Amino acid sequence: MPTSFPQKGRPKSEVLRELRSLQKDDADWQRGRCFAYVYQARDELNELLREAYQLYAKANAVNPGAFPGIKRMERQLIEMAAELFHLPAQDPAKAGTFTSGGSESILLAVLAAREHFRQKRPGKQGEIILSATAHPTFHKAAHYFDLKIVQTPVNSAFKTSPEAVQAQISENTALIVASAPSFPQGIIDPIEELGQIALQHDIPMHVDACVGGFILPFLKRGGVELPDFDFSVPGVTSLSADLHKYGYADKGASLVLFRDSFMRRNSFFTFTSWTGGLYGSTHITGSRSGGPVAAAWALLQHLGMEGYTRLAMQAYTACRQMLRGIEQFPELQVLGRPQATLFALASDSLNVYELADELSLQGWYIDRQQSPPSLHFNITAAHETVVEPFLQDLAKAIEKSKKRSGGFRQKWPLHLVNGLQRLLPETLFSKLRHGLASRLSVPKSGSRSAPLYGMTESLKKSGQLDELIKDLLE
Repeated sequence: MPTSFPQKGRPKSEVLRELRSLQKDDADWQRGRCFAYVYQARDELNELLREAYQLYAKANAVNPGAFPGIKRMERQLIEMAAELFHLPAQDPAKAGTFTSGGSESILLAVLAAREHFRQKRPGKQGEIILSATAHPTFHKAAHYFDLKIVQTPVNSAFKTSPEAVQAQISENTALIVASAPSFPQGIIDPIEELGQIALQHDIPMHVDACVGGFILPFLKRGGVELPDFDFSVPGVTSLSADLHKYGYADKGASLVLFRDSFMRRNSFFTFTSWTGGLYGSTHITGSRSGGPVAAAWALLQHLGMEGYTRLAMQAYTACRQMLRGIEQFPELQVLGRPQATLFALASDSLNVYELADELSLQGWYIDRQQSPPSLHFNITAAHETVVEPFLQDLAKAIEKSKKRSGGFRQKWPLHLVNGLQRLLPETLFSKLRHGLASRLSVPKSGSRSAPLYGMTESLKKSGQLDELIKDLLE
């Protein structure tokens, strides 16, 4: 039954009790048993985040004139990030924007590149060159802003190939994309080589450091050898970095920086003919809470360089311990050579989706990936205490998944979907597909989803997978 609008209000205690009950099926990130979506450092930081967020939760950051405190905090966050990422701007605050997340940061960077391209080649459709590991938001941006994606393969190390990028350069290239690191395998692209290509052809280049921006500089500060990836590299013209990932801020906090303020101006929107007054916006969003700004600002001020370096090294140490432990299992392979705190596990002998199901039954949440099939791990400072328990449960999960992997058990979903698609009318098959979508929601602890991944592969070949995802979203 649909939920009715309450005729009378409910007591606060009752509402809060129901809110807490709604959390019972959520991923258990508080105890470090979740390797996706939540970036957790230390419990004592959460109180600071809550208090700072509440101070500005009702303030609307859409108008900095009405809330000058937000404007000052945003300016200082951009200036601190400009220092961190070696941005050589004379006025760093004019070269950055505080956004709601990595997607908005990327969208603004792509919009700026598109406007830059249209100024040079009016009437032409611009192209974005990126590799298969680049974040899907670049495809979303191309869809929104009428750009064409030119996708290059990655090499055997899961890195963007400079040679492949060079081969795709044309007079319509509007942007080159690199990742630091890529999300699927945690690999840093060859930023310096790609930057030289961008310089050679006078093309903007964006570095997607959404996941790595607030950990890579601190790992380098802690002694980890990593390649340069930011504005210290000639050719890099924009960079995105999420404060709500390894910056450990509350969700809704990211930054996009531009090498010069002119490129940033290309991401602005103005409208001067509205009867409600003159309108200008630096964001995709309109009204936005000042809470994420205040929480991010408070955390950077509280932790400082030393605090972030300490957290970065804790996450890195936990990740290295995890990788060393995984080496004892010959059934598993780490894809590429992850350089920071993200990695992906694959297997030649096991169905990794079955492995993920077995771990889910033991209370762990792990993301599933494809092409190749793999499991994604995002290690934070909060995972220091769970490495050994996880490895123990992983050993059990491997033994159990050996009994389930392979054979007809894994192939029946593919055969079933192929058969039903041939036999059923389109309307009935669409209803079946919609039912699959309800089962493909975020896997819960104690549920199995591996057989459904066989179905998705078959649906992809038939062109039905996009519709399945829309069913899921619906």
